Amino acid sequence: MEPISLILAALAAGAVAAAKDTAGTAVKDAYEGLKALIKKKFAEKGKTDDSDIVDKHEKKPDSEGVKTLLKEELLEAKIDRDAEVIKTAEELLKQLKPEEFAAGKYNINVGGDIKGMVGDGTLKGIAGDISGGNISQKIN
Repeated sequence: MEPISLILAALAAGAVAAAKDTAGTAVKDAYEGLKALIKKKFAEKGKTDDSDIVDKHEKKPDSEGVKTLLKEELLEAKIDRDAEVIKTAEELLKQLKPEEFAAGKYNINVGGDIKGMVGDGTLKGIAGDISGGNISQKIN
């Protein structure tokens, strides 16, 4: 799965779950955390107007037009290449869809250049650039 698809899946599943009365506090908090992080990333890139699309998507998660615009804005701001956003989206999907996550449905395939933190929980992480080639990695 491409990182953009993972982020969009997490936002859609989170929006649907958060709208239900049965969603637990942990799920709602994880979803709100992902939204806040994405808005923060938009702000860091000087795209504060673009963060409104996250709220529009929450109100209409099934709208193809809103999904398309959200995807375009995330790609333009290169938020799909942000390791912190990807990890946060994965964590939300682990809570919402544990069986699908365990089955590998949300494994990430990354190509091109990525900037961010890389780590597996046993290391402190490595800050830097990964350039060239294709990387296929299951992040736990």
